[in-house]
Amino acid sequence: MSTQAQASAFFSRFGKINGDIGFAAGVTLVLAVLFVPLPPVILDFGLAISLSISALILMVALWIPRPLEFNSFPTLLLVVTMLRLSLNVASTRLILSEGHTGPGAAGGVIEGFSRFIVSGNFVIGVVIFAILVVINFVVISKGSTRIAEVSARFSLDAMPGKQMAIDADLGAGLIDEEEARTRRKLLEDESSFYGAMDGASKFVRGDAVAGIIITLINIIGGILIGVVQYGLPIGEAANAYTILTIGDGLVTQIPALIVSLAAGIIVTKGGTEGAANEAVLGQLSGYPKALYMAAALLFGIGLLPGFPMVIFAFLAIQLAGLGYATQTAAVASATAEAEAPASEEDAAEAEGRSVEEALKLDEIRLEVGSALVPLIRQAGAAMPGKIKSLRTLFARDFGFVLPSVRIKDEPMLGPNEYAILVHGVEAARGQIRPNGMLVIAPPDVPIRIQGEKTKDPTFGLDALWIDRSEASAAEQEGLTVVDPESVITTHLTEVIKEHMAELLTFGATQSLVESLDREYQKLVADIPGTTPMILVQQVLQQLLRERVSIRNLPVIIEAIAEITRKKNDLAQVTNHVRERLSNQICRSLADDQGFVSVIALNAEWEKEMAGAVGTSGEETNIVMSPSRMQEFVLQARKQIQEFAQKDEWPAIMVSPEARSFVRSLLERVSPMTQVISHNEVHRKAALKTVGRIGA
Repeated sequence: MSTQAQASAFFSRFGKINGDIGFAAGVTLVLAVLFVPLPPVILDFGLAISLSISALILMVALWIPRPLEFNSFPTLLLVVTMLRLSLNVASTRLILSEGHTGPGAAGGVIEGFSRFIVSGNFVIGVVIFAILVVINFVVISKGSTRIAEVSARFSLDAMPGKQMAIDADLGAGLIDEEEARTRRKLLEDESSFYGAMDGASKFVRGDAVAGIIITLINIIGGILIGVVQYGLPIGEAANAYTILTIGDGLVTQIPALIVSLAAGIIVTKGGTEGAANEAVLGQLSGYPKALYMAAALLFGIGLLPGFPMVIFAFLAIQLAGLGYATQTAAVASATAEAEAPASEEDAAEAEGRSVEEALKLDEIRLEVGSALVPLIRQAGAAMPGKIKSLRTLFARDFGFVLPSVRIKDEPMLGPNEYAILVHGVEAARGQIRPNGMLVIAPPDVPIRIQGEKTKDPTFGLDALWIDRSEASAAEQEGLTVVDPESVITTHLTEVIKEHMAELLTFGATQSLVESLDREYQKLVADIPGTTPMILVQQVLQQLLRERVSIRNLPVIIEAIAEITRKKNDLAQVTNHVRERLSNQICRSLADDQGFVSVIALNAEWEKEMAGAVGTSGEETNIVMSPSRMQEFVLQARKQIQEFAQKDEWPAIMVSPEARSFVRSLLERVSPMTQVISHNEVHRKAALKTVGRIGA
């Protein structure tokens, strides 16, 4: 390891161990200076530290790329301001007590300022001090304070809009969860920083006011002490104490001016990237025409009578030369970018990214044709927000955390086509008219409005595409009018419902369990078997496949833990969990009057189902001929379709032993139809038999 690396590692370890103690001790010493008299040597050392810290702050403010990278500035500003005021109090004590002894009474630093800047003439010193105070207090501090106030207010006002933009990008799949968290954290840090800068800017103004007051107190008090206590002539006392006081004021105001300038640079930088020289000089020199015009203006001023022509001509030549150099560099850069091929390293990196992108499968992806791109990309597009709202919908209705839906344009699709992919496999496809509205009529109601006949992509209902101008007329006739974004969103919702079990991966299951209290996490770990988390995943997938909400996960975990002490068959475990969720299931099936509508089996089917179910060890089997299975499915579908035409979806009620089997038979015919057993009917549920299979 090099010497530089060893030194860096040492100071890093030392800073971690003793940095907090050292900083606390430093702040304590600053406060102690307010009350403990300091000898001139220690005061000189403190004033030198104040000057060096102020210079360091200014240099950092000039070089930081973004204001947020110096977010400790408000805290540092408070400490530095307190340091200057403490040193000011200490110097005041020395000036008033030892000022009669000469210009070195308050130490070498103050004496040096009084000799070099004041030049022994307190009138000159007063004028210079007044000018510095006006520059600091009236110009820099006031401007910085105003900018900090406006930045803080605008940052807070813009925060909701920026958060919505992040959520929209996340919902559209343009960014992932990690990028969204990073952006939200950056937004919070930015708001906190500008809020802190708004308050910290008051320290700068208060410091300037305190400097003026302390200076006046020193002058008046010094003259009184010199005349009354030490018997000095009033002119001599005024000269001695005023020179010392002005020297002290300059030592204080110069660091304050430097820090105020640093604060002004930071708050005025705003969203500009790069160091100050890059931000300012790069933008000033980025317009050759402006440089040429400024050169011509300077040359014209030099031609006026009485003006120094040589100086203005020199500056005009410099600006014109800079403009020519900038213009030449811009042309050369554009030519090089257009002609130069990508380097082998860049090509390899791009190829690596494309391979990784090709290998990665999106859990859910919505591909759109070229004519549908404005629905997701144009300003104020409603599609990303509607898709984002699906996450809330599925979390509330099914307790299922929906993965991010990635939206991308696909050249292989027709202009008006869209496709929905689950784990890289196309699950559905449809067509819409981006500038039209879809009209869907209730069953047996004719559509008398003119338009393009079609089928609803989601449910296959007869529909019509009409112009947006005719939407209100269609609504007045009692027809359902849907915008293109809602058509895609509805289709996407139904596809996700059909594939919820596939989307509940092992990682998603583990995340759900880890969000529970520690007691339930331990309960999962104690479930018998070598892979309890896999069993939990399978049960949750089965519930989602039957469109039962898994939001009440603690009860589901308890039910799994109960039944697995006796049985490990997935169907039996799932049935036991459903029995524990009976109240939830019945409430989800109840109509507006509170009745649970069911279609029962006639006596023949009940008897045949009971006789067909058997057990082999822990597994449940059913023995029935294929022809009878097909006959049962046809009879059940007939009953289901009769109610589906009225948009009613009663559940099929069977015996507990046959429930899983009947569900597997009807899953492909009508996945929306619930199949419940007698054991899943809650004691407070009111049943209403609306039909019978085989009747």
